[in-house]
Amino acid sequence: MHPGCSKIRCRFRFAGLLAALALASLTRAADAPLPDIRALMREVEAHQEQLEKVRENYTYNSIQTIQDVDSSGQVKKTQSEEYDDFFVNGHIIEREVKKDGQPLTGRDEEKETERITKLVEKAQKVPPGEPLEGPAITISRLLEIMDVRNPRRVDYRGRPTIVFDFVGRKDAKTHGVVEDASKKLKGTVWIDEADRQVAHVEVSFDDNFRLVGGLFASIQKGSSFRFDQAPVDNGLWLPTGGEADMQARILLLKSLRQHVTERDYGFKQFRVETEESKQATAVPARP
Repeated sequence: MHPGCSKIRCRFRFAGLLAALALASLTRAADAPLPDIRALMREVEAHQEQLEKVRENYTYNSIQTIQDVDSSGQVKKTQSEEYDDFFVNGHIIEREVKKDGQPLTGRDEEKETERITKLVEKAQKVPPGEPLEGPAITISRLLEIMDVRNPRRVDYRGRPTIVFDFVGRKDAKTHGVVEDASKKLKGTVWIDEADRQVAHVEVSFDDNFRLVGGLFASIQKGSSFRFDQAPVDNGLWLPTGGEADMQARILLLKSLRQHVTERDYGFKQFRVETEESKQATAVPARP
């Protein structure tokens, strides 16, 4: 997700004037009143919906690295999975192409092709905004479960950004596993002020969360997640990576600790009417 600032080339004699104008602009932005956070997040959601058709002209690659760690933090096992990511009817589709650095072959490749074919067919029928796989929650509903705190304006990666903290309301009435889990969360969100896009999210569980009544698994307090997006091209933002530290207990006996990282790269814009593709990279932070 990534719109960049315009490139300005000018003579040296105008440098002082431009610097003064930029400083005045930044001062006005810093002094401007903060928007209502709930209204802001609804703008973010609406803006994302407007860009769904644009996203379908893009593909990118992602690599996920999963490390099993012991109680002292030592890595016991590492595995990786690589994907080709694309969008269908507003839904993201991830096709696995490599496992532990080796391309899928034989029956594994056939099974993945069958899975993706079925998923694409399903995505074409499921309206944008509705979950394609598993339960989901809308921003509007999430905000009903959360208390929003400490809104402020900061400079994040060279761009004016509105930041706020949130914490799940323990007394909120919820339905379903995702809403129930939301009550156990706390975190911080960074919203790009110009583009109304989520630039960064940090979330953690501030209490244990039991799945299926806690008989089969529970997510432990302290498990955390981070997610990043950046402007790619023409006002479009796409994921650039994420990280998670997960602690869980399975069948009340086995403890699972994993550190997961994801890196998204190789953004490409394509057009159906041409055979050429356009490389797109995450726009760097403003100097």
